[in-house]
Amino acid sequence: MTFDGQRVWFGRGEALAAFDPASGEIVRELDVPAPAGTAFDGRYLWQIDGDRIQKVDPGSGRVVGTIPAPAGGGSSGLAWAEGTLWVGAYRARKIHQIDTSTGALLRTLESDRFVTGVAWVNNELGHGTDEDEQSDIRRIDPESGRREAVTNERGSEEGLAHTMSWGRHHDTYDAT
Repeated sequence: MTFDGQRVWFGRGEALAAFDPASGEIVRELDVPAPAGTAFDGRYLWQIDGDRIQKVDPGSGRVVGTIPAPAGGGSSGLAWAEGTLWVGAYRARKIHQIDTSTGALLRTLESDRFVTGVAWVNNELGHGTDEDEQSDIRRIDPESGRREAVTNERGSEEGLAHTMSWGRHHDTYDAT
């Protein structure tokens, strides 16, 4: 899911769709396979489709380029930040940073759980996890991959003594 400044775009299997956040109404649908992960770079939409990531012109709906998905597929989430794509790899428990002009892998961060989604909010990297019937959202350092904060599915917080500035605003929480 991603926001282009006017619409929220999301993959719905066989199509890339957009809704108006004020009304909740679907306002656009593009004939682009969209099984997982959508990002917006300020001009183009990026959409995971199996073993590739497609660059989509939101005006025409045309795929204008592709790059290979890291490790040939299994991608679970996508975010745009720092001029690059960040790609979650579900079963591999990794987040890859990709150069969109070459498809080169710039960095790989490891997680100790399945990565279900990736987001950049207020210059901070976060990702969702799911494993053994437990889910959480983590804020991690984009350089080292070190976990800085966790919010679990019950809303309780764990992590270092930091204030999360993404999602709903949290207070400082206990160090672990």
